[in-house]
Amino acid sequence: MISAAGLFAAAPALAGDGQPSPWQLGFQQSASPIFEQIHSFHNFILVIIVAITLFVLGLLVYCVVRFNEKSNPVPSKTTHHTMLEVVWTIAPVLILVVIAIPSFRLLYAQFTPPPADLTIKVVGRQWNWDIVYPDANELTLTAVMLQDSELNGKPRLLAVDNEAVVPVGKVVHVDVTAEDVLHSFAMPAFGVKVDAVPGRLNSTWFRADREGVYYGQCSELCGQDHAFMPIAIRVVNDDLYKRWLEAAQKDTDEAKKLLEASVNGAAATNVAQR
Repeated sequence: MISAAGLFAAAPALAGDGQPSPWQLGFQQSASPIFEQIHSFHNFILVIIVAITLFVLGLLVYCVVRFNEKSNPVPSKTTHHTMLEVVWTIAPVLILVVIAIPSFRLLYAQFTPPPADLTIKVVGRQWNWDIVYPDANELTLTAVMLQDSELNGKPRLLAVDNEAVVPVGKVVHVDVTAEDVLHSFAMPAFGVKVDAVPGRLNSTWFRADREGVYYGQCSELCGQDHAFMPIAIRVVNDDLYKRWLEAAQKDTDEAKKLLEASVNGAAATNVAQR
């Protein structure tokens, strides 16, 4: 009962699905295996940090109580303690070794991508993103932030006019570059963040395990409209992705209508089932 009350009280602070939430506490919900590992590593480190903090706090309280002038009028003249110095030298090393093991495991997973099912190229510029599908006749979508009057219920400062579309459960390799200044491509729910550098091609990858729309932003201070440079990735089933890709190569507006019709149809089905 107490646990349920605690969860209810914390509900407004829980991270959102695919985007930030008001009063959010912690990461967004994971939508990829890499971000699952990041969540686990974060929680592991948090336990260590809390333990060290409480230990140091305990030492401080003990020193204040035990060695104040009233309790200890004759101060000790001890200047060294060999065993204590050995412990406070070795203990941090052991803690770092314990942290290093899952850290290296996570880094290896991040930078050793499995074979790609799909490759997209993301190009940053002041102040929007181009999403290029090299295997689809260089299909290029330019993602520009929607103005307040265009939102229609979509999240402010995150929604764009052209969403990148990828299939669910597929490995997506992302090549990232920029045309003018430094940008940074970041998709929190996928655990992805990589710099977009002019004249250089950086790479990352993700595998989205749930359908939905996921939002990210430029995470490098790139100029006047840095705060207005979001990117959105819509994860859909394989059949819808193929139909969207075929339509987008002919007419991007028709492809957007196909997505909207599919989303509206799925929403209507969910309401009917309830």
